[in-house]
Parts: sequence; C-alpha cells; structure tokens
Amino acid sequence: MIATAVALLSLAVWAYLLFGRGWFWRCAERDDSVPVASDAKLSNAPESWPAVVAIIPARDEADMIAHSVGSLLRQDYRGPFSVVVVDDQSADGTAAAALAAASAAGAADRLQIVAGASLAPGWTGKLWAMRQGLSAVEASAAAPEFVLFSDADIAYAPQVLARLVAIAGARSSVLTSLMVKLRCESAAERWLVPAFVFFFQMLYPFAWVNDPNRRTAAAAGGCMLARSETLAAAGGLEALRGALIDDCALGAIMKRQGPIWLGLTESVHSLRAYRDFADFRRMVARSAFAELRYSPLRLAGAVAGMALVYLAPLFLATFAQGLAQAAGALAWAMMALALAPTLRLYGRPVAGALALPAIAAAYIAFTINSAMQYWRGRGGYWKGRIQAPMREAGRV
Repeated sequence: MIATAVALLSLAVWAYLLFGRGWFWRCAERDDSVPVASDAKLSNAPESWPAVVAIIPARDEADMIAHSVGSLLRQDYRGPFSVVVVDDQSADGTAAAALAAASAAGAADRLQIVAGASLAPGWTGKLWAMRQGLSAVEASAAAPEFVLFSDADIAYAPQVLARLVAIAGARSSVLTSLMVKLRCESAAERWLVPAFVFFFQMLYPFAWVNDPNRRTAAAAGGCMLARSETLAAAGGLEALRGALIDDCALGAIMKRQGPIWLGLTESVHSLRAYRDFADFRRMVARSAFAELRYSPLRLAGAVAGMALVYLAPLFLATFAQGLAQAAGALAWAMMALALAPTLRLYGRPVAGALALPAIAAAYIAFTINSAMQYWRGRGGYWKGRIQAPMREAGRV
C-alpha cells in the first residue's frame, strides 16, 4: 500500500514537471530565436548600436583569461565596446595574460585592467570584483547603456554581443542572460553536466523567467547583459553584495524593474574543466546549501523530495509489483523523456537519460556535502576564500 502511494505520488510529480512547469525540459528558450543573416548582421538590428562595456572579475585565471578577453575584443559589434578586467589579487599573471590577448587582437586601447582591492566586509569575492569594475565604468567620461558581466572562463562566438543587444531591444529586457554551453568532455562532465543544466531549468523555468507576469527570476552568471540605468535604480550590486548565487540574485532585483530574458546558447562556451567527479562535487557544493538558504529543514526536504522524484521510480520499477511497479516504471520513463532534449543539446546519447536516478543520487550527495562544508566553516569555498556567512545558519 505504501509502495503504491509513493509510486503514484512520484508519477503525479513527473506529470506536473512535464506538463505544468513551463515546458522547461524542451530547451526551447534559446538565443538563436533571433535571426542572424549570412553576413552576420542581425535582421532586427537597432538603428544605432548602444555603448557596451564588459566587466570580467578574474582571480588566478591566467590559463583562460586570454581566450576569454580575445573572444570579446573580436566581437562583430558596430557600437562602442570595451572590456574591463578586474584582477582580483591574482598570483599567476592574470593581468599580463589579458593584456597580451588584447595586444594580439589589436585592441589594447579597448582593455582596461583594474587592480582589485582587498575584499570589503560583507561582500562575496566575485561581487566585490564586479563592483570595482563597475566603479571604473561609472568613473568614465560617458557611461555605457549596457554592462556585460562575464566570467573569466567564457569564450564568445563573434556575433554574440550583437545578438544579446538585439534580444534586449526586441524584448525590452533590462537583463539579458545566456546559460553558456558547459564543457562536456571528461567522464564526469559527460554524466553530470547535462543534468546540471536540466536541474537549473527545472528550478527556474526559462519561459517563466522570461514572462513579465510571473515572479520567477534568474540569470546565468557567465554572461549577463544589464542596462546600466536599471541596475542603478535596482540598488546596484550593493543590493546583493553578500549573495553566493549572485546571478539569480541579480535576476531577482532586475525583474522588479522590468522584463528579463534568459536562454540557452551554443555560441558561448565555458572553458572551465571538471576533470573528475571531485572537481564537479566542489563546484556544486560551493553554492548548493546557499540555494537552500542554509536551512537544515530545507536540506531535509530537498533530499526527501529528490529521493521521491528520482530514486523511488527506479526502485519501484525494479522491486515492486502490480500497480506500484507499473507507476514506478512510467515515472522513470517520464524522467528519461524529460532529460532527452538536454542530452541532445550536449551531443550525448539519449539512452543515458535512463541513468538519471543514479545521477540524481550523486547530486543528493553533493548537496549534503555542501551543507557539511558549511557546518565545518568552509561554506562557499572558492579560490582560497570561504564566503558563506555562518550567521545564516538555521534560516528556513
């Protein structure tokens, strides 16, 4: 009786996820919905292209910053565009690598290096670096209409900036963000990356994010184009200075000001490699407990919910009988169907969707590890900094 109830509940959840949660799993919200002609000029291009400044916070990124900066400075963009790199007290020659890339692109005059100051109290490291870059932009003679916040490990195809600006104009969006294509080469990446993107879309259905009439708000931190005046009106980066999940926090404050847009892309790639499962665990653990607001009750609920939704169908389909087994098998098939479009996006065999219960089990372990790291005083650890404030403990 209990097995049947669990199976039917799991089945009901998957029916809701497939048909009632913004069709998130179809991967339909994409930047290539904006037509691009063969000469790389957008068919819906604005009459005049607004000024844009990219801000890249970089801490010990010498092995990737050159590729990132070079790809930005080579953008096929007809408006004023420059790049600010905030060298966040790097010890590996990050600034020199960025300067060399700008020189190689013949655009040294469009790159500014800002030497990062020591971390200010109450700020997370990335946001503090972003704030310093924004201060440099605000101090310039002419403030740009848009600021592009980009990570140091992101590479752009030449048409991306023009496409972002065109989307912002077409959608009147105050924040336009792309979920960059993550690296998917190592065994850990091949198994875990598509599910990571799938889970993110499930938490924040992109169609709901892009609907001005819904409260759902999110962004993807690797690539975020913000209207400068709107960001200032929203309270600036000071309004989210302590956030570990800075992108979604930015999405939330910007959506209170106007429409935002978030989509998938195949034109912007992450260069960050997760060579083994431990690397990926550390990435997830950095912010998973923050997503749960550092609450033990939310953690327990999340683990129980994931067990019901992802693990129970496999066990019921394998070991139960009768209605419980049939419902469990159907729920398992539904979750595989849901993951398939994301696997296709990443060039992975759709048969791998049947492994989603095992992949979800790994994410459950990563989430528990995130909480354990927090309780050990190492929450939000990244680039030598522990950033999760212990005063948050126990929030519900």
